[in-house]
Amino acid sequence: MENLGLFGFRLIGKFRVTAGFLLFCVIANAQESVELSIGKPDAIVNLKTKEGSTLVKGEWRYSDVQIVEKDFKTPGSSEEDKLALYPTGKAIKTHDIFPKAGAKDFDDSKWEKLDPTSLEMRRGTGLLSFNWYRINVTVPQKVGNFSTEGSTLVFEIVMDDYAEILVDGKLSKSYGQSGGGVAKGWNGRNRVTLTTNAKPGQSIQLAILGTNAPIADLPENYIWVRSATLDFYKSFPKNPEWQNVGEVVKIDPSLEKIISPGAKLEKLATGFQFTEGPAWHPDGFLVFSDPNTNVIYSYKPENGNVEIYRTKSGYAGINIGEYHQAGSNGLTFDKEGRLIVCQHGERRVVRIEKKGPVTVLADNYEGKRLNSPNDLVLRSDGTLFFTDPPYGLPKAFSDNRKETPHSGVYAVINDKVKLLTTDLKGPNGIAFSPDEKYLYVSNWDITDIHNTKVIMRYEVAKDGSLNKGKVFFDMNRTDGEDALDGLKVDTDGNVFCSGPDGIWVISSDGKYLGRIKTPEHAANMAWGDNGYSLYIAASSGIYKIKLNTKGILAGQ
Repeated sequence: MENLGLFGFRLIGKFRVTAGFLLFCVIANAQESVELSIGKPDAIVNLKTKEGSTLVKGEWRYSDVQIVEKDFKTPGSSEEDKLALYPTGKAIKTHDIFPKAGAKDFDDSKWEKLDPTSLEMRRGTGLLSFNWYRINVTVPQKVGNFSTEGSTLVFEIVMDDYAEILVDGKLSKSYGQSGGGVAKGWNGRNRVTLTTNAKPGQSIQLAILGTNAPIADLPENYIWVRSATLDFYKSFPKNPEWQNVGEVVKIDPSLEKIISPGAKLEKLATGFQFTEGPAWHPDGFLVFSDPNTNVIYSYKPENGNVEIYRTKSGYAGINIGEYHQAGSNGLTFDKEGRLIVCQHGERRVVRIEKKGPVTVLADNYEGKRLNSPNDLVLRSDGTLFFTDPPYGLPKAFSDNRKETPHSGVYAVINDKVKLLTTDLKGPNGIAFSPDEKYLYVSNWDITDIHNTKVIMRYEVAKDGSLNKGKVFFDMNRTDGEDALDGLKVDTDGNVFCSGPDGIWVISSDGKYLGRIKTPEHAANMAWGDNGYSLYIAASSGIYKIKLNTKGILAGQ
């Protein structure tokens, strides 16, 4: 299931949207709901009719919700909980709702049965009130003449006033979300994709929590359903011009073990200023940075949605106008699913806690501020390694705010920042070998771009120390002016590096096997889906290619 709310911009077809326009749409929501069209459904089942509900074997069930008193605790003190996020403080009384009827197996058999044609009846207790609507739907073989096999199925509801939707007991939500599973604007249209590959006979349980609103100015009315439908699509439209946009260049026959001869590079989204730092979210979607616009976006592969995941991702200073890339760059997730971010403008690496607060992991070395942390990787034991060139500073190497004389590669050991090497003037991409015996670091040195296109490889000690550093691969012989950027390594030890003309594929023994030519400068990449997909952040777009070898997903 996936969201199709206000932030679910589908950057597809011939409609190209700039990142600035995306931000405008978000801002515009303060005045009105803005949503881009996803096209006309091929079939609709109206769940407010007896015919529609019967077709999907659905029966509406209803219950009022009680607001009940509940024992709770205040946030913990600094001694008990240094982030004061959890209820570990003194005992208090607060409120909750009853019943909690979102679970898939919740027993609603004793609830009131509703005639579908009665959904417009006003229900609830009025003023501050909530209620539940539940229905189990079964995908039919056909809707009219439309065969549902393999189609995309979307549930859409407009509730007076707010609605939240749980699908098979799950509430889909993410930072900055408006609509989809969570409440949208007042009387807004909530849309949730139930499946992109419908199977006749497939059963899906829907639980909708209705809310009387707006809460700050409770109206003297009640809760009711304006519309409720199942929308079927043959498939969401794809621009055929996006389906084969690059070229796989084979230099060595063994490349075919990694990339099948028929593999195609596909464009997924466009309209950004400069995409960077992609990482695969544990919940099954891609997040990536646009450091130029100071935003982290998410891309949902189920339906092509692009959403704003986090704003002010790297800087919120008064002088942000001086910066070219003040936003976040490298991203990854730890084993607890927490996002770790390289923030250019703030000149630090931070972790976003599950409850939202920010924990600073690294912002200085021996009292001197870092330059602008660029990329990062976590060792399996949780140790953080990152690169720190000055490219996020307004004037890079010549910026008078630069405090360290070097561009370092660092690790955070026992909460202390440790300098590992100053070999490279522009250390950039960073990745481990599968056995973590070696650390690879690419060099992007814009001061001498034709002589420093190298990937270094170091032996790594348990304490993070690097030894026996040597040039693993030298691209100085290439004609392209692009320097080296992101690095990833698959489980077979093959190195993927952003370089001139696209993504270079190099065997574990340093043999050049071939490259994935991209139509734009490829900055970085991430393993996604089941680990066999390579997502590529390249200038204004996001791309994907399927591989035969597997990568390790972030946080695993």
